[in-house]
Amino acid sequence: MIHSLFKQHSKIIKQSGITTHSYPDSIISEQFRTIRTNLQFINGVNKNQIILVTSPGHSEGKSTIVANLAISVAQNKDRVLLIDTNLKKPALHSIFNVENTAGLTDVLRGKLSLEETVMHTDIGRLDVLTSGSLPAISSDLIGSMAMFDLLQKASKKYNIILIDSPPFLELSDTQILASVCDGVILVVKSGKTDAKKAIETKRQLDLARAKIIGVVINEKLF
Repeated sequence: MIHSLFKQHSKIIKQSGITTHSYPDSIISEQFRTIRTNLQFINGVNKNQIILVTSPGHSEGKSTIVANLAISVAQNKDRVLLIDTNLKKPALHSIFNVENTAGLTDVLRGKLSLEETVMHTDIGRLDVLTSGSLPAISSDLIGSMAMFDLLQKASKKYNIILIDSPPFLELSDTQILASVCDGVILVVKSGKTDAKKAIETKRQLDLARAKIIGVVINEKLF
């Protein structure tokens, strides 16, 4: 089960897929609603927040957690944009079972507009922007002015933007993103995440002047 206040940590029990949509009355869905509520308390009355969700390494449940959190927020009638910025190993298109022929990279390269690439879901007011075609060097796009402009434009249309990022310690993309977001949620996996890597991630987030607003401890898990 998930215990605790979000400012300290949250624990997620084992479950696959987008549980908050398939089983809205489940214990896990209620736990994500608790995280959603605590996120709202942290943000206060401020809207149009850009929140990055990351983890020290791979296979720690980050993408599934951010997808469920996005659904939970959308079920609260907020306009939500979920962006997949993991241009090495994108996952959101698989989680939502949608095509990934066009997406973020196409917008950043100026080939398509945000409106042309974003996918509207039937889950509340949730929109998803998949990664798009995968470039050889992702940081050239993620760290570009085009990325900054996209986030600024999107923040005027959505109540909250949730970003599924690459693992923090493996690519420079995440540190670049963290520095321009309003907050960072760090996902660690119980029994898998190395404590030294978690500490190093925290150190580098501090160097990037990123605001860590919560840690989710994924237990047994996604």
